[in-house]
Amino acid sequence: MLASYHTKKRDLNYLTVMKWNIIPFFATLIWLAACFQQQKVNDSRLIDGHPGWMQQTNVYEVNTRQYTPEGTFNAFAKHLSRLRDMGVEVLWFMPINPISKVDRKGTLGSYYAVSDYTSINPEYGTLADWKALVTQAHTMGFKVVIDWVPNHTGADHPWLTTHPDFYVRDSITGKAISQFDWTDTRKLNYKNPVVTDSMLAAMQYWIRETDIDGYRCDQAHLVDSNFWYKAIPKLKKEKNILMIAESEDAWVHRAGFDITYPWKAFHVMVDISAGRKNALALDTVQHYIDTTFTKNASLLYFTSNHDENSWNKADYGTMPGDIHTPFAILTQTLPRSVPMIYSGQEEPILRPIPFFEKDTLVFNKFTRAPLYKQLLQLRKNNAALAAAIPMQRVHTTADTAIYAFIRKTNNNGVLVIVNLSSKNQSFELTGEQVKAFIQEKPKAYIGDKMLIVGDRLQLTPWESRVYAY
Repeated sequence: MLASYHTKKRDLNYLTVMKWNIIPFFATLIWLAACFQQQKVNDSRLIDGHPGWMQQTNVYEVNTRQYTPEGTFNAFAKHLSRLRDMGVEVLWFMPINPISKVDRKGTLGSYYAVSDYTSINPEYGTLADWKALVTQAHTMGFKVVIDWVPNHTGADHPWLTTHPDFYVRDSITGKAISQFDWTDTRKLNYKNPVVTDSMLAAMQYWIRETDIDGYRCDQAHLVDSNFWYKAIPKLKKEKNILMIAESEDAWVHRAGFDITYPWKAFHVMVDISAGRKNALALDTVQHYIDTTFTKNASLLYFTSNHDENSWNKADYGTMPGDIHTPFAILTQTLPRSVPMIYSGQEEPILRPIPFFEKDTLVFNKFTRAPLYKQLLQLRKNNAALAAAIPMQRVHTTADTAIYAFIRKTNNNGVLVIVNLSSKNQSFELTGEQVKAFIQEKPKAYIGDKMLIVGDRLQLTPWESRVYAY
């Protein structure tokens, strides 16, 4: 009887312990389910016609081939924690499809000469590897966007044989044409409705099969507009995806794209960096943007990308050394911006990354990572930097060199001041909006000098100040 008593007591104690362990376990499950449900609600929201999660997000362009020695999805996955810590939210993967061999450029070919729209480039791994990467990225809070090449296929895409009428053909030779110097590609003919249906089906495949969160569409303006007017609403019915167009044509926003490229702004920044233009040129380009694009149009501001790095020395040659910092700040803080960082800019990689050959990026210094982290955190935590929030231009007594502006909501505000010149600048901020901003007692976010009404500011060449509340 005594043994039985102790056995029952031990069992009772065990059940009591289990009870108190199970309660937090199930509470955790309930909390996770609630978080997941809230995430689904947030992911389905629309703000100004765009995914709600877009407004304060950012984009990081992933060059899978060059990112690691292996050049695979699995190898890249090891960098996810570092990128998340830096504040990256959207991973844009350059094309993940196989590359054509006919008319191939260089040893490995162009990422943008696609030989199969619904397959994975075997250099990068398998479909299972890709799905695992997307799942891991989602678990860590990333969104995943893939590069899409709808204007042309590679020169040995099966459609050239099975559907020769899918292509635009030379009126004399009858051969499928290549545009510009893209001799490794063949131009698709969107006047054929079967091309439209086939391309849409291929894009739906990646959403349904691998749960991606959007597309960056290469040369989107070269594709018949009717395709986008038809395809984008159907794609957004699948999921509240992000649509980025490599284009500066205003009509692509009306066709349903969320974000386009601010090429004019980028080239003005390059000209200012080189001393060919002064800070006032930014006013001209801002006026162009505001009078050309729809009110809700967002722009993918950047200081480099795969094209500009490989062919035009961005940013190591176009904004060298300390010159880069104020322009990086502008890409993160200008109105309409959804800022983009290219693979290796956080290091930074100070050379062109080859387009057709293997040349692994080497990461070890991460010199710019602290600045990017600071800017990405500010963007995420301060609602005044949401893409839809307009700016109030702040004039100074040195407007040809100093560019300043305020962006604010009811509860948040950001003041950006950058010296876009190679000379020391001594100046004052003018306008009543500056006094009102200072009354909110902002903190110095970049730079350590506090703001005082009527104070004369001193900035060294290419120096920046950012204040926020």
